[in-house]
Amino acid sequence: MCSLVPDNSTLYIREGGQLRRVNDIVLAEPKPVSSCRRTKPLPMLLKKEHFIFTYNAKGNLQYSPRSLFDISIQFIAENIHHVDSLLDFPEQIGVKLFAATEEKCVFSNQETGPKALQVFNDAYGDMVLTSLCLRNRFPLLSERMCEIKTFHSLKSLDLFGCRLGDSHEIFLHLTSSSLTGSLVELFIGGNCLSDIGLQRLTAPIRMFQKGLDNLQLLDLSDNPISERVIRYLTCLSNLQNLDVSGTNFKLGQVLKKTMYDLTGLVCSEKPLDIFEHSRCKTEGWAEHVVNQWERIASQVPKLKKIEDSRKSALRFFGRQKFISDVLNSMPLVRQNEDEDATEKLHFYKPTPKHGIPKVQVNDTAEDSPKPSCLNARKRLRQTEGSETRRSPPGKRFSSSTLTAADKDMLDSY
Repeated sequence: MCSLVPDNSTLYIREGGQLRRVNDIVLAEPKPVSSCRRTKPLPMLLKKEHFIFTYNAKGNLQYSPRSLFDISIQFIAENIHHVDSLLDFPEQIGVKLFAATEEKCVFSNQETGPKALQVFNDAYGDMVLTSLCLRNRFPLLSERMCEIKTFHSLKSLDLFGCRLGDSHEIFLHLTSSSLTGSLVELFIGGNCLSDIGLQRLTAPIRMFQKGLDNLQLLDLSDNPISERVIRYLTCLSNLQNLDVSGTNFKLGQVLKKTMYDLTGLVCSEKPLDIFEHSRCKTEGWAEHVVNQWERIASQVPKLKKIEDSRKSALRFFGRQKFISDVLNSMPLVRQNEDEDATEKLHFYKPTPKHGIPKVQVNDTAEDSPKPSCLNARKRLRQTEGSETRRSPPGKRFSSSTLTAADKDMLDSY
């Protein structure tokens, strides 16, 4: 019998319900045996998952064995964190393996979940998850940051109301090489994002010209940003739609001209449907995984003693009032939808068939008062006299030139 086995080959045996190699390396962790007199577990309990139990018309229990393919899928799903790669595996096998892994709650385990998701994302890309909506679900973002970073084929990401602030770690992931060519829509409204935060978000793009190459839609609504951030948006060359509703932007001819000159965007007379929240949904194989994460987070047991000790610690360090004030100061959702309809401030890039709106470029020239002849002659004499003394003009730097603040931020990276 041994002569039939070739040399230097791997031989697997199944002994006592456990799959082993000949060198006794266990592929799956054995189930703990209860402390009782009976040392050998029942064979029916070990092989229960290999059978399908049903009831016949008479109400009697009957079972039928599963196929070898299904048994193999279940075994790989239990040990998916030991798999190096699933490249070149057919999609039909991938979707069944993903469903079996999800059924065993492997993705909910914070130790094995990120590695398992990474294996599927490397092999199947946007089929795992193409759109992720975390609107007003900031606890889920904080708890599952490692798992979310594995989704490197996202085309739409909604982080509205996630309380990011100006220095959240998700900013480095948004501008990383993993999302460079995939992310098209980004919603980061209602996050208390200031001018400094947007400067920090776009710093890698302006310095290294890498990141968010295909970004076409950006939602910055309900953030305390000013018109100074327009210069930070010039690095987004493919930007087509911009929402700055509820910000410190003051709609006027100066804003329209500045926005058009720097980004090529014009103000929309009516709200754009592309910014409606109903469009953004979580889509992909991992849609139910995200719901599973939120369901597990909501089922945390209520331990009164731990909560009391935590509250007493917060009171001792004087942080309870500070945390409550910060959370209350951050807007979560818009309060009045009817009021929002009148305060929409959307910009879009006109298509060649629509042409360039004349009002966006020529309004400031038409509205400005015409200078008198005396003032015109006086300025003409001044310019003629200064041209003889003026040195040749130097090289004009573009708006994307690095400032001192940008260099300091580059050193921090």
